Amino acid sequence: MGFSFAEILTMARLAFLGLGVMGYPMAGHLAKAGHTVVVYNRTLAKAQHWEKEHGGSSAPTPAEAARGADVVLACVGNDDDLRSVVLGDDGALAGMSSGSIFVDHTTASAGVARELAETAAAAGMGFVDAPVSGGQAGAENAQLAIMCGGSEADFGKAQPIMDVYAKAIERFGDVGAGQITKMCNQICIAGLVQGMSEAINFAEKAGLDAKQMAALVSQGAGGSWQLTNRAETMVDNKFDYGFAVDWMRKDLGIALDTAEDIGVSLPVTALVDQFYADVQQLGGGRWDTSSLIQRLRHFQKG
Repeated sequence: MGFSFAEILTMARLAFLGLGVMGYPMAGHLAKAGHTVVVYNRTLAKAQHWEKEHGGSSAPTPAEAARGADVVLACVGNDDDLRSVVLGDDGALAGMSSGSIFVDHTTASAGVARELAETAAAAGMGFVDAPVSGGQAGAENAQLAIMCGGSEADFGKAQPIMDVYAKAIERFGDVGAGQITKMCNQICIAGLVQGMSEAINFAEKAGLDAKQMAALVSQGAGGSWQLTNRAETMVDNKFDYGFAVDWMRKDLGIALDTAEDIGVSLPVTALVDQFYADVQQLGGGRWDTSSLIQRLRHFQKG
């Protein structure tokens, strides 16, 4: 296709597939930045609502959305969802042109990234796996951390587009490396949130003001983004702040499967995954990941 860095930065034609809590605002930032954006969503009404809010246009299939696009971006649910929007007669690859780039923001397996990259390469198209971290707030405020895998050339073409909604972007290696890095991110979050849950519960039972404790601890070596942004809502039993337990279990399952494949032990991650299963049993599948504390509260009452 031969588009230059400057052209990508200022006048790209884009397609965005998947308008969930992350994709909807991400696609909106691209339109606001002046790019021509065509969106696709499985539920057409949501695509039409986005179109009314942000301009651009919507398409009834991924292939039609991708037709003529310099870069096609996707943010869907899992491996199967990703395959469904990429492959087949109605999939994005059927509408893309040689030289265009597919950027996948889905948190999926490294295996599916490599599989789809190989299919794209056979048709003369590039592929970058680029899962994101920062949650719904990060997407809405254009403050996402994006971890990427792909060739240096493909990453170089895609980076100016992703810069629109990112605070940090790095390439970690060939296709699949982005997904492996996202697994590291989820492993870290699982242990952090369980530790926070235990600390807050401990503080409450010991008679401390848990919010005061968290505010002070967050200024020292025990500090983290999670403690700064989720401690108060955990104390207040509010769990509607983004990434759901159901999705976290999907991600941890991918990490645990990958760890088994490469011979790595993840004992804490495996344990916290089962704790999240307990939260699901409590009816908290759509609560955000900080709801691990509810498991402690429930079993204390029992």
